[in-house]
Amino acid sequence: MLAANQTMVTEFVLLGLSETWVIQLFFFVFFLLLYIATVFSNTLIFSAIFRDDRLSDSPMFFLLGHLAFLDLCLSSFAIPRSLLDFLAQHQTISFQGCMAQIFFLHVFVGSEMLLLVAMAIDRYVAISHPLRYASLMSRPRCMALLLASWAGGLLHGTVQLGFIINVPFCGPNKVDSFFCDLPLVIKLACIDTNPLEVMMVTNSGILSLVSFLGLLISYGFILYTIRSRGPSEGSTKAVSTCTSHLIVVTMYFGPCLFIYLRPSAHFMIDKVLSVFYTCVTPLLNPTAYALKNKEIKAAIRSLSAKLSGQVSTQGRPHH
Repeated sequence: MLAANQTMVTEFVLLGLSETWVIQLFFFVFFLLLYIATVFSNTLIFSAIFRDDRLSDSPMFFLLGHLAFLDLCLSSFAIPRSLLDFLAQHQTISFQGCMAQIFFLHVFVGSEMLLLVAMAIDRYVAISHPLRYASLMSRPRCMALLLASWAGGLLHGTVQLGFIINVPFCGPNKVDSFFCDLPLVIKLACIDTNPLEVMMVTNSGILSLVSFLGLLISYGFILYTIRSRGPSEGSTKAVSTCTSHLIVVTMYFGPCLFIYLRPSAHFMIDKVLSVFYTCVTPLLNPTAYALKNKEIKAAIRSLSAKLSGQVSTQGRPHH
């Protein structure tokens, strides 16, 4: 294979979500509002958790704070650039920029999948083994789960980049999306892409499927444990929480499974699904996991009070 710096293609053209200027303008406003809401909500949750020692010392909130940080990363790898592209007539990205998008997308997506599994394990231990929870989910073990999530995501992104970085591109360079993703870029290679697609399915598709099954099994055990203890106000609340988590998880994993388990086919719905798991889900996660939680709400109120107090103090004239 040719090395990356020997390729004839030096840039890719991102076709975006529409060729119509009015629709592009609509997407600009939509993505801008979506991104602002995502950054605001996740920054608020991250700050509220890690400015409160009681919350940051809790395994559940410790992992939740890092989920908010990952959602910030996932929403930022492509949206800021795409906002400029929606207003531009000629949407291009360099070869190196395209490879960087592929790498960081898979690092963040892979890390988030594994972190969601870690959070499900945490909830299972808390509900099924409450007396041993503190020892089973100690800070060193929480750190190990977090580091394993990031290491798994980094390995996943490196392997995905390795599939494509040395592949020769010598002809078409139009990517039918608003960011570079492996299934779309692979199709532009000047070689037989079937072996690459098989490797991609093995890597991305299997990671998504195994993580999703792991989550379903964890939440299945949680719901079984709750039901076996009989009805109560706490169990009803726990079931409601698990249900909302499962809905968001399905919306996150569903598009990934659909896109990466059948790379040889490409449908228009793929664009909508790519928007969901890179842009919409990072905004839904705070709602499902954090903003319904009374401790998070209290921490946010406390943070808001501190910030407003600092602003009012700074705004007073000094005598």
